[in-house]
This record gives sequence, structure tokens and C-alpha cells, in this order.
Amino acid sequence: MKLNLTTGIIPSLNVSAGLLGFFFVKTWTKLLQKFGFLKQPFTRQENTVIQTCVVASSGIAFSGGFGSYLFAMSEAVAKQSKEANNAQNIKNLSLGWIIGFLFVVSFLGLFSVVPLRKIMVIDFKLIYPSGTATAHLINSFHTPHGAKLAKKQVMALGKFFSFSFLWGFFQWFFTAGGDCGFSNFPTFGLQAYEKRLYFDFSATYVGAGMICPYLINISMLVGAILSWSIMWPLIEAKKGHWYAADLPSSSSQGLQGYKIFIAIAMILGDGLYNFLKVFKQTLFGLFQQLYGNKTGELPIASPSAPASPPLSYDDQRRTQIFLKDQISPWVTIGGYVTIAVISTITVPFIFHQLKWYHVVVIYIFAPTLAFCNAYGCGLTDWSMASSYGKLAIFTIGAWAGVSNGGVLAGLAACGVMMNIVSTASDLMQDFKTGYLTLASPRSMFLSQVIGTAMGCLISPCVFWLFYKAFPDLGAQGSTYPAPNALIYRNMSILGVEGISSLPKHCLQLCIIFFALAILVNAIRDAVGKKWAKYIPLPMAMAIPFYLGGYFAIDMCLGSLILFVWEKVDKAKAEAFGPAVASGLICGDGIWTLPTSILALAGVEPPICMKFLSRKANANVDKLLGS
Repeated sequence: MKLNLTTGIIPSLNVSAGLLGFFFVKTWTKLLQKFGFLKQPFTRQENTVIQTCVVASSGIAFSGGFGSYLFAMSEAVAKQSKEANNAQNIKNLSLGWIIGFLFVVSFLGLFSVVPLRKIMVIDFKLIYPSGTATAHLINSFHTPHGAKLAKKQVMALGKFFSFSFLWGFFQWFFTAGGDCGFSNFPTFGLQAYEKRLYFDFSATYVGAGMICPYLINISMLVGAILSWSIMWPLIEAKKGHWYAADLPSSSSQGLQGYKIFIAIAMILGDGLYNFLKVFKQTLFGLFQQLYGNKTGELPIASPSAPASPPLSYDDQRRTQIFLKDQISPWVTIGGYVTIAVISTITVPFIFHQLKWYHVVVIYIFAPTLAFCNAYGCGLTDWSMASSYGKLAIFTIGAWAGVSNGGVLAGLAACGVMMNIVSTASDLMQDFKTGYLTLASPRSMFLSQVIGTAMGCLISPCVFWLFYKAFPDLGAQGSTYPAPNALIYRNMSILGVEGISSLPKHCLQLCIIFFALAILVNAIRDAVGKKWAKYIPLPMAMAIPFYLGGYFAIDMCLGSLILFVWEKVDKAKAEAFGPAVASGLICGDGIWTLPTSILALAGVEPPICMKFLSRKANANVDKLLGS
């Protein structure tokens, strides 16, 4: 949730869930064994079920839209965008309706793809890279060598968890006021600080940088330098010509508008290109599997390759267990229809701008889109849930119209669509993990259902803690700016009002950067993997356009630490890197809980550490002296 409300970038925490699940339950079963209470051994199935439940629960923090479409409905975000912020297009947040909304939309994705699990995992033999990697990790834990390594990994995680937590506690003492503390240290000088280029001493971002690929971190840094050092100063020089000089800094008709809409153009260009690319791969893979490839190979394999060898004993055993616990099609179809009916009745009561027929249309197309997302994720490990959500924003928002609350209708439709397609791909990823760890599919499905239900309660409560404890949540320059919320709201405004909402010359710049995002992606695909790793990703470049480069610098430091570590001892870096990164992220994230409680209790930090220029310091001394 903290990552969601700061950068919007959430690395995979499957490894942490699998590792901690193994360690805690292994410790618990050893304790039970000593007292003679242990009736069943702790196996890979339990480990897989725990990991599935935890990831399903924490996944709601993303698909629930707390840093994007859901928070975008609030008055706090609407105030930053002067257009379409009437009562029809604002929904005041309340814990009750948020939990209710998530419960009626989060389970549909699970029921939509369960009947296809045999086709996806066994017939099509889709890879699901993250699910496969998690399965190999869990399998390795349940060997003598793997158990010993897992114990060391947990010790490393615990050590850096403690460091990160204590570092967050130490920093808190110096944050009594705006722009105070280590997080506002002008590392590269005051001019760079004004351009939001500085190191902010965040253990969360350093840890995230160790998990995210090098290219993503470098792309964000390139985007930050390009935008804040070159583009925004040039556009700001046009103040009074391109936009009124007396506009407040938060107005989307001024410089803020260029930042938001150019970032949106790049995100949409990148999203459209990758959506069409994955969709093409999906259709090609299906065609090959159904008509041109009878060998049982992966859809991305060469059609001219020789026939596959007979299944090994391990694969036969996996297939046998995977098909043993059948989930009746009538259960899944009945579950989908029942929840869809309840949702169609309930959602329009929560959002009166979203009509029942809008919801019905979404649910008619949702199973097909959920299948496409699950299939594409199996090929590329890339969930396109946010792209399908943006598609719903534009189509439903335009259909509803600006006078009928189209902005809010588009955001609500985005939530319905994102929850369906995101949980569908997550479930299929977990089915692949279960297949490789010999876990019962029925147990996997029930674990996903339980984890989703937990997420529908836990995630809103965690968000509500942030919402109540930090009054400036969502404001630019605050500790938790939630950048995607303003971006999603402006996307919805753009879909409803059209280009009339853009400031002068912004449309031309948006078209240029939209085309540039498509061109860069096309070049990346054309040059091949060898050279593509040196070409930045447009989606990652766009994120700092609005926020600045401080978190990108932190994440690049994380990449640098991992890079040097790999050069010194690659085996140790590969074994302990994810554990160290997870410890840094989790410790800093958990410190947010006592911070929130202190804020709610009215306890303020005792010191404000602020950095001033020599001239400003002289003026302050003069003022104090007088």
C-alpha cells in the first residue's frame, strides 16, 4: 500500500510470501512436534497454499485502486483538476462502501477462468514465468539444502527488516513540518533539489530497486532528467504565452497540465503498443495451438520442431494430481452468474452514475478479456489489467457523458474491469505454481478465494489508516502523493470532455510523445534482446514526469548495490538479494503503522531539519535577530 501511494510501482513479493510462509510454519510445526501434537507433515502443498493466500490478499492493494481509480474519485484529487469536479463526478470515500464494492467485484475473475485451467496449464503448456519461478523456489525449500538456505535467507530478511524499521523510526524525529527531514536532503545541490532530483534516504525505494529490473530503474531516471531538467523548464519559460501566469501551481491548465497529460500520452502509447503486441501473440498462439501445432508445444515454439517426447514420470504425476480434484463447471458458471447478478444490482447503488446496463456490458465482455489477460500473462509474464481498465474508462465514461457523471462512471467501470482481469491472471499464475508443486487445484482455488476475501477487508482498512492519518494524502510534494490517482482522473476527464480540457499546445506535445512511446517500443522489438536492454521503457520513463526523480535515484542505488554484489559474489547475490530487498521494503512499510497511529493520536515529531541556501539562511538569521 505504501508503494501504491508513493510511486505506483509494486514489485513482485511472491518470493517473500513463499519464504516467510515456509519459515514461520516450519518453526510452528517443529514446536508442535516437540509436544507431540503434529498429525500432518508440512509439505509443498501447504507452502503453496500459504503463498497463494498471501499474494491474493495483498494483490487487492493494487487491483482495489487505492492509489489509482478509487482514490481518483475523491474530493482531494478532484481539487487538483479544475475540470469536471462537480458533485456528479466526486464520490466521498467511506470505508463501508469501499469494502462492499470490492466484495462484489473481486471474485468474478476467479470464476471466469477456472474452467480453462487444464487448457492453459496442460494443453497449451504456458510458461507463467513468475508462477514457475515461485514453484521452483518452494520445491527447493523442501529439500535439506533448501531448508538450510531458507533459514539463512530469513535471517538476512529479518536483519534488514530491523535496520529498515529502525531507520524509519530515526528519520521520524526530524520531520516536524513541511519539507523537513532526511527525505528532503538536497543531495546534489539546491538547484537539483528544486527540480526534484535528490536522494531521499528511503529504504523502501532502495529495496524496490533491488527487485525491479535494471532497465526499469534506469528508464525512470532518464525520464526524470528529461522532464524536470529539460522539458518543464522550457515550458515554464512560456508562462504568460502558453498559459496564464497567475494560475495556481496545482491547476491542470498550467504547467501541471503539461506534466499530467504528456505522462498520460506516453502511458497510453506504451499501453496500446503492448496491448496489441500481447493480443497478437495471444491470437497467434491460439491459432498455432488449435490448428497449426498438434505437438503439444508452447505456442511460441517453432512449428517445424519435432514432436514432443512422451511425458516424463514427474509430468505424468503432476498432470494426474492437477486433474484429480475437479472443480465442476456448473459451480464456476453458477458462481460467475450469481456474483454478476448481485454485482449488477449493487454497483449502481454505490455509484449511481454507473447504470446497470453499463455493468452488464462489462460482464459480457469480461470473461473474454480475462482469458486474453491470463493467456498473455502466461506467454509474457505481463498482466495488462491496467490497460483493460483504461479501455473501460474511455468507453463507459464517453457513453455516460459529462452531464451524467461520466468521469465517475468511467473510474468505477475501470475498477470493475481491473478487478476481473487482474484476479484471473493471478489465479492462473498460481495454478501453474500448484501444478509444479503437486498442490491440489481445489485447495489452490479455495486459498485464492479466502485470500481475496481477506484482501477485501485488510486492504481498505490499511488504506483508511493512511487516509485518516495523513491529511495531505494525494497532494503533490507530500509524503504520499498517489500520482496514479490524478493521472487516472485526468484520463477519465479526457475521455468524457475530449481535447477541450487540454492547455495550449498540449495536444501537439501529447501526440508527439504518444507516437514516440510507440516508436521506442517498435525499435526495442526490432533490434532484438541484445540491444533492447539499452533502450529505455516509455511506461517507466513517464512515471517521474509528474513526481520527479527522487525515488528513481533511490531505486537506481538499489540496482547499483545489487550490480556490485553480483560482481563480487553472484551466487550469494542471487540467493540473498530478494530477501534483503524484501526486508528493506517490509521494515520501512511496517514503520508506517506506528507513524499513522502517532499521527492519529496527535503526537508530533520534536525536530524539523530543513536545508536553506546561504542567502535564505542569512535572511532567517536577520529576522530572528530583529
